[in-house]
Amino acid sequence: MPQKMRNRPTRRVLASAAVIVATLALTSACGDEEEPPAGNGEPVSFDITFDGDTVTPRGAEETIAKGSDIELVVEADKPGELHVHSSPEQQVEYGAGTTTIPVKLANQAPGVVDIESHDLDQVVIRLTIR
Repeated sequence: MPQKMRNRPTRRVLASAAVIVATLALTSACGDEEEPPAGNGEPVSFDITFDGDTVTPRGAEETIAKGSDIELVVEADKPGELHVHSSPEQQVEYGAGTTTIPVKLANQAPGVVDIESHDLDQVVIRLTIR
C-alpha cells in the first residue's frame, strides 16, 4: 500500500480530535463566564427583615460593581441600627415599619464590606465590590 494511503486515516483522526478539543475549549470557556456585578449607575437595593431576634438575610453574599451605591430596605418590628463596615464606616438607623436607607459606597475600593447588626451580633449581608 502506498505511503499516502496509510496516512489518511491518521490525518482524519488527528483533524477530528483537534475539532473536538477546540469545541470543548469554547464550551468550557463560555460556561465559566460570570454575570457582571449589579450596579453601575442605579443604587442596588437589598431587602432586610428584622423580626424579634431574627434577621433575614443572614450572611447573604452579594456582589456589586465598584462605583455603585446601595439602598437598604429594612422592615423591622422595632427601631435599630446597622453598621456598614466600609471605609469610612457607616452607622445607619432604621425605625419600626419600613425604612429605605441610601448608603454611599461609590468611592469604596474593591473588596469586602460587611453590613451587620451589632445588637444581634450577625452579619446580614457580605458585599463584594469588584
